[in-house]
Amino acid sequence: MIRGVRVFAAIVLTAVVAVSACAKKKPVPPPAPPPVAPAEQPRTQPTPPPPPPAPPREAAPAPLTEDEIFGRKTVDDLNREKPMTDAFFALDSYQVGDDQKAALQKDADWLKRWSSVKVMVEGHADSRGTAEYNLALGERRAAAVREYMVNLGIAAGRITVVSKGKEAPFCSEENDSCWQQNRRGHFVITAK
Repeated sequence: MIRGVRVFAAIVLTAVVAVSACAKKKPVPPPAPPPVAPAEQPRTQPTPPPPPPAPPREAAPAPLTEDEIFGRKTVDDLNREKPMTDAFFALDSYQVGDDQKAALQKDADWLKRWSSVKVMVEGHADSRGTAEYNLALGERRAAAVREYMVNLGIAAGRITVVSKGKEAPFCSEENDSCWQQNRRGHFVITAK
């Protein structure tokens, strides 16, 4: 029986060793890493807050029409702008020259566009000749411009004429260049 107890003890001992050898061991946690000093951050200014949103825009007003712009102008404004060009004449002549017809056509087109406008044509002469002669020549020049404009379709009632003779020169020097500038039919807007 001793022998039986020994065999039994050997079997139990072998089973205990086998069971203890197969048991899972709890892993040992690795040691904690040493604390790392934080990297030094460059010093920066704090980010500014975003700008406030733009106020809502009102719709831009529609641009003024050509008629509205014209309607706001005074007669003085128009005369300062000089929308009509003068007609120039040869020495001692009141005939509208071919070189002046294109400018007068543009003037007529402008008057047709603005059909309520009335003008006065001033007839001018250079400083040579007597005052009486130049007044008569200025009158004929103004009348020639009016007649040409009427032939282009402008109502005669919209155009008055006056002679300034040599009394209101554009240029006061005594030379051909200056005299040529003074021999003219000059437009003055009188009503709109």
